[in-house]
Amino acid sequence: MSHHPARRIRETGLIAIIRGTDADTAIETVEALTRGGVSTVEITANTDGVLDMLRDVSASFTADEVTIGAGTVLDGETARAALLAGAEYLVTPTFDEGVIRTGNRYGAPSMVGIATPTEAVNAYEAGAEMVKVFPAGTLGPGFVSALGGPLGHIPTVPTGGVDLDTVDEFFDAGATAVGVGSAIVDNDAVSRGDFATIENNARSFVEAVENARRD
Repeated sequence: MSHHPARRIRETGLIAIIRGTDADTAIETVEALTRGGVSTVEITANTDGVLDMLRDVSASFTADEVTIGAGTVLDGETARAALLAGAEYLVTPTFDEGVIRTGNRYGAPSMVGIATPTEAVNAYEAGAEMVKVFPAGTLGPGFVSALGGPLGHIPTVPTGGVDLDTVDEFFDAGATAVGVGSAIVDNDAVSRGDFATIENNARSFVEAVENARRD
């Protein structure tokens, strides 16, 4: 398994997103995800104590075990802080050139949020490694497929509203990977210490992605 974040995202096809969880449970959550077979994790920057969480997780796992990124990165300043805290890639819900520039300066790939073909081209030309089709649940697999017609060279990562029922459709539509939040990292399960559920959710999605890609 490759350590390079973008390569690992391509290889595994799945990013589990941790959002709004507690710093105390971040390590246990990531442990559960890795037990379920997930090796690429994103912690969103709008989570309290995200920098400490990034530091803790980076220090607790080897590069072999997990690649960790920062999500919901809206500006270059947040990007820099996240990378210095140990994030290895950046994810945004919107297109900000400062984030891409900062990532490139530190050798960290960025996955930039887009919802139109123009945004996809602009983000990719500005140096984004991949585009995050967001919100994927609203835009749907049909959008990903249509985007791939003229813009097949731009790798897409549908995120936001992707569930077990639609994983297959998104890969059929040409997705490079999918980003999955609450359908894997169920914060209710986390808050009651039910990490077995997180592990099982992770395993279900890992299998769904493998099956979708095999078809």
